[in-house]
Amino acid sequence: MAKLTSLFIILLSFFCIIEAVFEDQVGKFDWRQQYVGKTLFAHFESNTQSSKKLFVATDKNIFASFNSRTGDLFWRHVDKTGPEGTIDTLLLHGQDGRLLRSWDTNIGGLNWEAVLDTGSFQAACFVAIQDTVKHVAVLKKAAISLHYLSNGHQKWAENLPDSDTVQYQAVYSGGEEEVYVLGLVPNSHLTIIAYSLEDGEIIKQVTALELSSNLHWNGLMFFCCFISYSPPPPPPQSLDLEVSPGFQPVLVSSQPHPARSPLSEFFLQLGPDHHVLLQLNADGDTIAPLRDFHQSHLFIKPFLHDLLPGVSPCGARCLTLWCPVPHPVVPGASPCGARCLTLWCPVPHPVVPGASPCGARCLTLWCPVSHPVMSDVFPPQLYVHAFLKKDDSVGYRVLVQTEDHALTFIQQPGRVVWTREEALADVVTMEMVDLPLTGTQAELEGEFGKKADGLFPMVLKRLSSQVTLLQVWLAHLWKLFYEARKPRSQVKNEVTIETLSRDEFNLQKMMVMVTASGKLFGIDSKSGSILWKHYLENVQPNAAFKLVVQRTTAHFPHPPQCTLLIKDKDTGLATLHVFNPIFGRKSHIALPALPRPILQSLLLPVIDQDYAKVLLLVDDQYKVTAFPSTKNVLQQLQEMASSIFFYLIHSEHGNLSGFRLRKDLSTERIWEVVLPTEVQKIVAVKGKRPNEHVHSQGRVMGDRSVLYKYLNPNLLAVVTESTDAHPERAFVGVFLVDGVTGRIIHEAVQRKSRGPVHFVHSENWVVYEYWNTKSRRNEFSVLELFEGTELYNSTVFSSLDRPHLPQVLQQTYIFPSPITTMEATLTEKGITSRHLLVGLPSGAILSLPKMFLDPRRPEVVTEHSREENLIPYAPEMPIRTEWFINYNQTVLRVKGIYTAPSGLESTCLVVAYGLDIYQTRVYPSKQFDVLKDDYDYVLISSVLFALFFATMISKRLAQVKLLNRAWR
Repeated sequence: MAKLTSLFIILLSFFCIIEAVFEDQVGKFDWRQQYVGKTLFAHFESNTQSSKKLFVATDKNIFASFNSRTGDLFWRHVDKTGPEGTIDTLLLHGQDGRLLRSWDTNIGGLNWEAVLDTGSFQAACFVAIQDTVKHVAVLKKAAISLHYLSNGHQKWAENLPDSDTVQYQAVYSGGEEEVYVLGLVPNSHLTIIAYSLEDGEIIKQVTALELSSNLHWNGLMFFCCFISYSPPPPPPQSLDLEVSPGFQPVLVSSQPHPARSPLSEFFLQLGPDHHVLLQLNADGDTIAPLRDFHQSHLFIKPFLHDLLPGVSPCGARCLTLWCPVPHPVVPGASPCGARCLTLWCPVPHPVVPGASPCGARCLTLWCPVSHPVMSDVFPPQLYVHAFLKKDDSVGYRVLVQTEDHALTFIQQPGRVVWTREEALADVVTMEMVDLPLTGTQAELEGEFGKKADGLFPMVLKRLSSQVTLLQVWLAHLWKLFYEARKPRSQVKNEVTIETLSRDEFNLQKMMVMVTASGKLFGIDSKSGSILWKHYLENVQPNAAFKLVVQRTTAHFPHPPQCTLLIKDKDTGLATLHVFNPIFGRKSHIALPALPRPILQSLLLPVIDQDYAKVLLLVDDQYKVTAFPSTKNVLQQLQEMASSIFFYLIHSEHGNLSGFRLRKDLSTERIWEVVLPTEVQKIVAVKGKRPNEHVHSQGRVMGDRSVLYKYLNPNLLAVVTESTDAHPERAFVGVFLVDGVTGRIIHEAVQRKSRGPVHFVHSENWVVYEYWNTKSRRNEFSVLELFEGTELYNSTVFSSLDRPHLPQVLQQTYIFPSPITTMEATLTEKGITSRHLLVGLPSGAILSLPKMFLDPRRPEVVTEHSREENLIPYAPEMPIRTEWFINYNQTVLRVKGIYTAPSGLESTCLVVAYGLDIYQTRVYPSKQFDVLKDDYDYVLISSVLFALFFATMISKRLAQVKLLNRAWR
């Protein structure tokens, strides 16, 4: 009986601590968007109009399947990051080509996996026998192997002859009982080897074509048709072609299908915008030029595409071209007058008679003028899908991958079916901006903070505001009544820029995201809808971006203003892009000239006459540029120069320097910390967040005394790693440096440890995570700084007037999982308890209470520790499933977590970005300032009304009783 009772108590305790997300709450306050990244390869399922599947392989090492009608993901497989998961073709292999995998196209499951011999991967192709694909050929640098398509087992493997002198680059199916390998001898000739599919023996080996050395043919990619050559080899041939200076000629073509005869046409690229279409004659003796495409006919990724056998009247050959605005394929023939996608056939017969505007060799998919994909950004990749319609005519669908990483699907004759913004798979930085006030809210805000003409005008303004509010309320009631009569499916709740306004508790914000491709997005935080986007064409890809909010929406009628510091891809210098974060429009204001590289940028608390904060830019000559730089701003900077300090980091030299601004707006170096680079290197430096608020100055201990926090706003956390690769001598160091004086407040060293180090610096504590090489485990370490039981200065903190170092408490914990990123929650007043948001490699986001990382957790529980509600110390840090804020909404490859306060002190807005984007709300101290969703308004209202009437009746009865008593 006692055992049953104890078991019941344990089960009851589990029920008490579990918190779950109810089914009706999923998607109510959160959303997730999944991406795959920039497309490298694409493949359509079949040559029929009813096919839905579209398979892509991306630069993020992802193999995925899309619904070609809607653009939604059917499934995706995310492989390892880095070279171990690189996708060279739609066949996945490892770093040295050791893995060959086959996938189920319906569910994305792994059919089989084969381990290959070591060697540098060159190419792979399907091999057909009598119109049936049964094998896969894999070409390495010095060997070729053939595998069964059904199970991946190796049929045979052979070494390539003369692999030390011949560069083998291509493999393709012969269509019968042969598989061909192409080798290139630099500055000499091409070698073709035919292997038997049965046993791998060499059937024949011939020299196809002698190459001219004056064209620098080193490293060519040649995938053209290899017809049956019969010895002796053809005589050498020279072509009179002009190659662009410094450009290596490239041969480009493909084999449309392994079971059919390869094509004899191929391209020779002579420059970035210059291609020549050539044809290898049937005798294999000569090469004839078909057409020369100069810059007036720009195109990217040219290829010969197989349509449907027996359907295309032109012989199943077409070429994809991209035409710029000034010069279409046929001058004056483009109906839109802008840009068009053209399928051009090298043979005289048209693809579809009467459909070509030139009357000869092209079929055009016209693109609308207003479409941004076809008018602003050039498409670096085009994938054409030809299919058979119900009336036996040929239809076309085109998948366009543009420079801004947008994936657009176009249906003939130019209808855009869907667009996916895959640039969001690589978000670099982001900010959240408050939405603007509505007209009525702005009307009410205008009543405060301004001079009034007198009492009577103020009364009139108040009455007009009340009338406006009454009109808005009546319009809202009418809208509710009107939409209540409609079916729920017809009620549209789409979020647009015109309908954006601040909600009651400021929970809905504008998310401004900057991607590595140089594309900006404005996303609604409530629904995840993309409200605006802008592509910066002159941005250096994958460069460092700095996004700052110079003016918020609080300064009506001035519009909000964001500034993005970018690097120009041509000059390498920094430029400024100023825009309105709500509408995405570029601001037409004067920008400062930045002729030198920028080393540091600071957002100062100095504002100009339009309430915009000043952005201070420091170049490589330590000269300062202010933006905006009005006379008022310069005067304020001169007055505040003595209190403006900044730091610069030279990690390659192990140098951390501090500077001060002078009154003449020049800089002066005041301190320097040098760490020897032969021992350790600086990996990260982080200060405190400028919008972070600290609610309490100290902690009340069990004996009712106060332990005051060391709240230094100038404190920098510097993380270093050892340069010694030996695990016994590896270490991780954390330096707490005062950014004004350069004084090292504290130094902590974790020996026999290495990175990557993830850390958070907030209030008076620093939490960092590292890998312990000795114990082979991940560990958390926390540093917490206190001034003591007496506060040195309760009014103003000064780094120049601190005679004593703070007390530093430190504790270390074991964490059972590696992490990818870490951030702390942020609320409006700082009253709510802090939580650490930890991104895990599994795709989960953990909300870890800071109280579990308290360095004052006692090993032995005392009465005072019970008074402070301190948790007893345990080295293992637990991971509870109810702490996962994204429940089963996996967010893969999380590389950043952004937190922002809302209008409710209990609520913190969280955005996790990486390969996916996930937005939600967290409540570190629960919703202490909000009524619950299941709050019984009817019961409470009924009780209040009952008490009110009971009070009135009791009051009346008491008056009658007193009156009757007085008459006695």
